[in-house]
Parts: sequence; C-alpha cells; structure tokens
Amino acid sequence: MSRVGSDRNSRRGAPSPGDAGRRRGGLGGPTVRFVLAYLRANLAMEMEYRAAFLTQVLSMFINDGMWVAFWVLYFTRFPVVAGWGRTDVLALWAITATGYGMAVGLFGNALRLSRIIYTGGLDVYLTQPKNVLLHVLVSRTQASAWGDVLFGLVVFVWLCDPTWASTGLFLLGSLLAAVIIAAFFTLAQSLAFFIGNADTAADQLVNALIHFATYPTDIFRGLTKVLLFTALPAGFISYMPVGLMREADPIFIAGATGAAATLATAAILVFRAGLRRYESGNLITTRL
Repeated sequence: MSRVGSDRNSRRGAPSPGDAGRRRGGLGGPTVRFVLAYLRANLAMEMEYRAAFLTQVLSMFINDGMWVAFWVLYFTRFPVVAGWGRTDVLALWAITATGYGMAVGLFGNALRLSRIIYTGGLDVYLTQPKNVLLHVLVSRTQASAWGDVLFGLVVFVWLCDPTWASTGLFLLGSLLAAVIIAAFFTLAQSLAFFIGNADTAADQLVNALIHFATYPTDIFRGLTKVLLFTALPAGFISYMPVGLMREADPIFIAGATGAAATLATAAILVFRAGLRRYESGNLITTRL
C-alpha cells in the first residue's frame, strides 16, 4: 500500500516515473488522434447507459440555466453592473460553461487526479508508451460536462446576438478558458504528490476558480482583483466577454494566451516533478 512519500520500494529494471512522464508528449497528429480516440471510446461507454448520460447532461443544463435566469431577471431592473451589460454577462456564462465543459469533457480525470495519485492509481499509466499526464487526463470523461458545452453554445447563439466575428472570438475565448481550467485543475490536483490526500484542498481551489470566473471582473477591486489575474487566474476567464469580444483588446488577448500557455507549462512541469516522488501502490490493475 505505498502512497506519496511512503513505502519506498524499488522497481529495479523499470523506467523511472520521471522518464515515463516524458514519453511521447508532443502535440502532433498522433497525439490528436490518441485524444480523439479516447473521446470516442469514453462517449461510447457513457452511451451504454443512455438514460443516465442524458439525465446528467440535462441536469447540468438546467443548473446552469437557473443562474442565467437570475442574471436575466437582474438586468430587467438594473441595466448595468460595474459597466457590464446583459450581453456581456451572458457571454461570460457562455464562455465559462463551454470552456469548463470542454476541459472536463476531454480531460475528465482532471477532477480525480489527486485520488488517482495518492491511491497509487498511476501505476497502470506508467506501463503504457504514452505521455503519463495526457493519458491519465483523457482516460475518462465527465458526462455532465457535455451539458455545460451544450448550455454555453445555446446561450451564445440564442441570447448574445452572434455575428461571424463574435462567433470566432467566442470559440477562441472558450478554447483559452478550457486550457486555463484544465491546467489549473491539474496543478491543484497535483498537490497530492507533495502532501498526500489533497482532495479537500484541490476541491476548494477548483471551486474558487469556477466561482470567481462567473462574475464580472470589474466588481472586484484592489488585492482581490490582482489575485484573480495571478494566483487564481479566474480573471482571465471572466474578462473574456469584454477584453476579447467587446473590445478585442490585443493586450488582453496576448495576456490571456500567455496565461494559458504558462499555466499549461506549469502543470506539466509540476506533474513531472511530482512523478519523481511518486511511489507505486503495488496495484494489480488492468485497463480494458
């Protein structure tokens, strides 16, 4: 039963976790095909229980819809909140929901990585000839995440008066949000390499990111706003409707792109550093 930082058994003759983490980690055609193949397999598995899958999708769609209904009602009485209009806030929810759904739909284990690490569940991935981090993230999907994607697309098309230009910017914003969310989730969950059971801490960080990402950035001031663009990068997500779609501010676009790239790089490096500390759980596991 060894966990992170305990039961230091040697695995003579086997490649080290650090070496395994660097296997075939490029972003070329084979990697894209690998991710898409897993996505098809995950969706096919979910559709084996079609009623349950559709129920989760519909439940998330309704849950998101209740929050948007609140904002629609709010704007019937108050036309502006901190300089943000109705379309800005609806676009914010559309981008955040779509980005979250893309991140967790493609990389479903980004929400379970901590448990996988501290229970020794990485063993099976270390024996495979694929990049360990990518493999573990894509090996599961979250059914409810597709409700978020559907909701985001419906809100944007139905309530945000889309044009061809705004549609392109919406898709770009959703992609950047997905990268930021997936990378931050991975960083938070990778705490398990260093402190053991990090479920509670990781969940708090994950919830904080999503919570602050769904409110207009300009309602925050001072240190809180600084933190939203640094330690908790929710500001880059929540400012998308203004900095990307309303103004197309090149400085913000560059900053958001840089933040996404920096977070993704940090997630990879921290995971690799943690993998060097990882101890096998001695689990006998097979993947079908």
